[in-house]
Amino acid sequence: MNEATNNRQIGWWLLTVCALVFAMVVLGGVTRLTHSGLSIVEWEPLIGAVPPLSESDWQELFSEYQQTPEYQKVNQGMDLAGFQGIFWLEYLHRLLGRLIGIAFAVPLLWFLLRRQIRRPLAPKLLTMFVLGALQGLLGWLMVASGLVDIPRVSPYRLTAHLGLAVVIYAYMLWVALDLLPSRAPNPATPGGLRRASGWFTGLVFVTILAGGFVAGTRAGFVFNDWPLMHGQWIPDGLYATHPWWADWFENLATVQFHHRLLAYTVALAAFLLWYSGRRKLAAGRPRSLLDLLLAVTAAQLMLGILTLLHVVPVPLAAAHQAGALVVLTVAIVLRHVLRRG
Repeated sequence: MNEATNNRQIGWWLLTVCALVFAMVVLGGVTRLTHSGLSIVEWEPLIGAVPPLSESDWQELFSEYQQTPEYQKVNQGMDLAGFQGIFWLEYLHRLLGRLIGIAFAVPLLWFLLRRQIRRPLAPKLLTMFVLGALQGLLGWLMVASGLVDIPRVSPYRLTAHLGLAVVIYAYMLWVALDLLPSRAPNPATPGGLRRASGWFTGLVFVTILAGGFVAGTRAGFVFNDWPLMHGQWIPDGLYATHPWWADWFENLATVQFHHRLLAYTVALAAFLLWYSGRRKLAAGRPRSLLDLLLAVTAAQLMLGILTLLHVVPVPLAAAHQAGALVVLTVAIVLRHVLRRG
């Protein structure tokens, strides 16, 4: 089997795992939005793959949940049926995590045994494996932070968990794009446009992290008007928490204000990148990607506004989280195509 065929097979395998990670991020958002993430109070990577099979199994798990701060302070009086409702979402989230591990490890072993992995690719795949293992551990540390005293997870750990998932997704996507052949040669790309697309991708990532703090502090449930915040351009309470660094990550007004500013910056940057590219690039794939990037960025901005105005309904909020990954995906593909130009 020649190298081009090897690369194509490995590239499509990595894209498949990317799709699973995408689904994992969205399902994780739904789990958080439905307050299901603290329903399973133990981390059992192997045994935990088996769901409750009997009434006694359910009663044992429910009894463990009843000892948690979330049950005692938020869900006091919840019955077994209510517990089962939140359990299954968290169970599916963890099950999908295990599936991703299998979907990565088994084909990796197959490619290794067939000696299809070239030496330059091996450290990249090893990096993905290590990051995936760390992500599982970080996910449990996030959940554990909500099982003591305060019935919600740490926004810092939640954002770190989200951020690492996005890093894994982006890195895997980039390596997959490296392995897949380009359909057609791209026209020469001005260096400034290439650098601008890289900065734009970084800006999208920072905005996703800011959204993680909005989710972790539940800042989306306050200031539910737009474009003002409680009828003001500069809301009361902005930068009122001390120390200043904690204000940026824990003050609800500041957290949401910064996320809004970053969203506006992303939208403006997408327009400027599109305008510059339309002037400097001939017709072809890069220009088509610029058009798509502007469209998905506009759609994502609208989803964010609607999510805020409707006080974070689960379908809109999940679509907004998925939209963030769509914008990032198009930005990465664009940056990769411009690199090849």
